[in-house]
Amino acid sequence: MIKINNLLSVGICLLFLGCSTDEKQTVITKKTLVMSEEFDVAGAPNPDLWSYNIGTGNNGWGNNEKQYYTDRPQNIIVENGNLKITARRELYLGSAFTSARILTKGKLEQKYGRIEARIKLPLGQGLWPAFWMLGANSDTVIWPACGEIDIMEYLGNSPTKIFGTVHGPGYSGGESISKNFFLSNSRFDTDFHVFGIEWDENKINFYVDDFLYHSVTPSDVPGEWVFNQPFYLILNIAVGGNLPGSPNAETPFPQSMLVDYIRIFE
Repeated sequence: MIKINNLLSVGICLLFLGCSTDEKQTVITKKTLVMSEEFDVAGAPNPDLWSYNIGTGNNGWGNNEKQYYTDRPQNIIVENGNLKITARRELYLGSAFTSARILTKGKLEQKYGRIEARIKLPLGQGLWPAFWMLGANSDTVIWPACGEIDIMEYLGNSPTKIFGTVHGPGYSGGESISKNFFLSNSRFDTDFHVFGIEWDENKINFYVDDFLYHSVTPSDVPGEWVFNQPFYLILNIAVGGNLPGSPNAETPFPQSMLVDYIRIFE
């Protein structure tokens, strides 16, 4: 269930973080827990927090994806303490695959803070799960001017790699500001990992398991910095599309993304 409070967390953790020698020591601050979605009530996702996108890419999310997003329990359910989003190979209303995409638009919109989720990812060519955010003004300001923060994106044929990205005016799609993170002793489809950002008016830091691998500031983007407004959360598994390509005969279905929790700190 969703929990909103003003509890102080355990404090400040000092770690040496980074993916290259030019990264510096960073302070990870978990101060005031303002939201925790623990997925501890079985059934449909909490309607006070989550809405659904229903349909195909023709509804506006594009990328030539192959799935039909539904709200059926076959595609999305809370069970065993996890949110479970499942992509299936099945004929459904003209599409060859089904999946789910949920969002907090109009229900939970956050400006700044630490935003993290503990997730286990699926495996297979053509699968494209993500934990990401769009500017709350996305209905009136056309993407990418509304801004997009991809806290975690993953391609199912690369089980040791994820990437974090920002999109905005002048730096979207293939021109986005993005960086990969590679696991050396584990895989994203066999274990849960924590994906997060720390975000303020002049910086967005990207983390995997509290390891800093990517940092973006206004000086890093060639256009306007559009990350000084509230954003809403999105969770989904896309199937196919411009980035991952289509599933092949070896792609196992069904495949699920499991989300243990989402937490926001200010």
